[in-house]
Amino acid sequence: MVRPRKFDEADVSRAIRDEFWDRGYAGTSMSDLLRASGLGKGSLYGAFGDKHALFLRVLREYGEDKMSALRERLETARSGAQVLRDFMLEPAADPTGAASRRGCLLANSSAELASVDPDVAAQARQIYSSMTAVLTSAAERAQRVGEITPDVDPESVAQATLAAQLGVVALGRAGMSPVHLSATAHSAIDRILSPPPAR
Repeated sequence: MVRPRKFDEADVSRAIRDEFWDRGYAGTSMSDLLRASGLGKGSLYGAFGDKHALFLRVLREYGEDKMSALRERLETARSGAQVLRDFMLEPAADPTGAASRRGCLLANSSAELASVDPDVAAQARQIYSSMTAVLTSAAERAQRVGEITPDVDPESVAQATLAAQLGVVALGRAGMSPVHLSATAHSAIDRILSPPPAR
């Protein structure tokens, strides 16, 4: 008879996610994960697998959470342009700079592992592709009501927004001051949403 698990998998997964987020994949040992989870080795391996499997799981769940929040924002926002603007400004929103220095688990993991771990690279591409699709929908909505020019391709707007946001994440991670990071993010999204007229 299989014994019921006496721990909440979601709570354990969040604890493991935070450990990877703060330390990076290479900097996190199984001892760190055992301590953070509060589980014994047998329970942790039995429920989640080895370190690599644990990492892929928390990265997938992190991406799912980000996508759920982005889709909800698209459904509830007053305008498509506001969705794009909020997405861009989010990494620079913490005036203390603590959140920006921590970065984004997906971006951090991609920078650390995508070139050497095909599983991480594939997962990152999938999540970024899904983000681009939602941002494209936001750009299309913005075009329909005249918030952005009809002369630009909505998918190009989405891709530029994602790329610029990842740049803001990287600058924050490197320690750019909150004031300068916010100014950079505002400047980038203003440029994307209001490109200079063609000559």
